Amino acid sequence: MRNKTLWLAMASVIGLSACQQEQSSNTANTEKAAAMTMTIEQVNQLPEAEKQAYALGENMGKYVENQVQQYAQLGLSFSAEQVKRGFLAAIEGNALLTDEEATQLLQALQASAQQAQTEMAAAEGQKNLEAGLAYLEENKKREGVMVTESGIQYEVLTEGEGEKPAAEDTVKVHYHGTLIDGTVFDSSYDRGEPATFPLNRVIKGWTEGVQLMNVGSKYRFHIPSELAYGSRATGKITPNSTLVFDVELLSIESK
Repeated sequence: MRNKTLWLAMASVIGLSACQQEQSSNTANTEKAAAMTMTIEQVNQLPEAEKQAYALGENMGKYVENQVQQYAQLGLSFSAEQVKRGFLAAIEGNALLTDEEATQLLQALQASAQQAQTEMAAAEGQKNLEAGLAYLEENKKREGVMVTESGIQYEVLTEGEGEKPAAEDTVKVHYHGTLIDGTVFDSSYDRGEPATFPLNRVIKGWTEGVQLMNVGSKYRFHIPSELAYGSRATGKITPNSTLVFDVELLSIESK
């Protein structure tokens, strides 16, 4: 019984000591963090070279934070605290990993990120494809919607009386492009300046669709993804997106 009592007493002392050490460590970390925190007034009072150094640190921190958020969006969540520890260890000359070890770990992280991006793009592309097919199926039932053999759906908003362009012609147009949910991804109207381009240098849906128009016409095109950007993503256009364009054919610039 005496030995058991002694053991319990020793365990209590050890536990109290460990607790005090942890509290001391936490206090030290808090004090260190507080010492590194500055107000904008304090920053502005620094010599110019020190302000530049502070700006460099903030810039690096924002970059790292952006990286962490991007990985998190891919489902690769990890502790931002470990990122801070690694950064501070390196900048204070106390790096624990060799260059080879760090490179291997970062290559593995990049591989995981690329795999996650591929899987997310595939899932998003399939979702867009199904949504686009459903949209086109319903849209073609509307009065005034015509369908070409290739699957382009179009509506005549204004019928012009000029000539029609050929695929090799260069045309000047005004246009407004959206996704099927109404998201605007490009608009010459918004820029206040029409666009000029060879008709055979654009997406297939445009090459075919604009040839249906007389100069002075304005059409609305509903273009299936395979006649637009397909599985590619560009800007706000995600893989397998069905696109909607209002196109006004202003002139044929050259033949």
